[in-house]
Amino acid sequence: MADLAQGTQQEFWRPPSHRVGDEMVIHGTMPVMAEVCPRCATEFLLGSRFCHACGGRRPDAISAAHRADAAVIAGWWQKGVNGIQSMLGSISWRKVKFPAWMRYLHFHEIKARTGLSTGSLIAFVLGMACVAGALLVGLLTAKTLVDWQAIQFYRAEWLLAATASFVAGILLKKPSRDHRD
Repeated sequence: MADLAQGTQQEFWRPPSHRVGDEMVIHGTMPVMAEVCPRCATEFLLGSRFCHACGGRRPDAISAAHRADAAVIAGWWQKGVNGIQSMLGSISWRKVKFPAWMRYLHFHEIKARTGLSTGSLIAFVLGMACVAGALLVGLLTAKTLVDWQAIQFYRAEWLLAATASFVAGILLKKPSRDHRD
């Protein structure tokens, strides 16, 4: 009977209701947001838009009609992937002729030319990728001082990652046999 009282305010645990004629109508709506994080399977806190455990964005809940549409699209995608895999599997890669200069891009060729160990070469490539990331962050345009500061912060993070990668490469490098102390 408390639900039928006039002038009561809606509380967060009660669904919204209103009077239509002599009947009380309670809106039983479907949830608008997902209840469990798809990344870590943690239940979302009440009213949160992000997961408190992993920081993932809370996705919108999917209705049954949209879920059926997604299943159809997933079926098409799977058929396409299977078709491409069968097509690529039928190609005889031994018969394909690549340009002669591509042999210089093989990992083992680069490793032999630089004299670096596998771990050191991987760390060097990651460091170069981080330097490229720092340069590409500079292409972002800043409209305010706060945006400019954020871009500089991102650039500093990329350069810090590059430094860590280069140091890891130095530590992983095997000492040369010619140099003895």
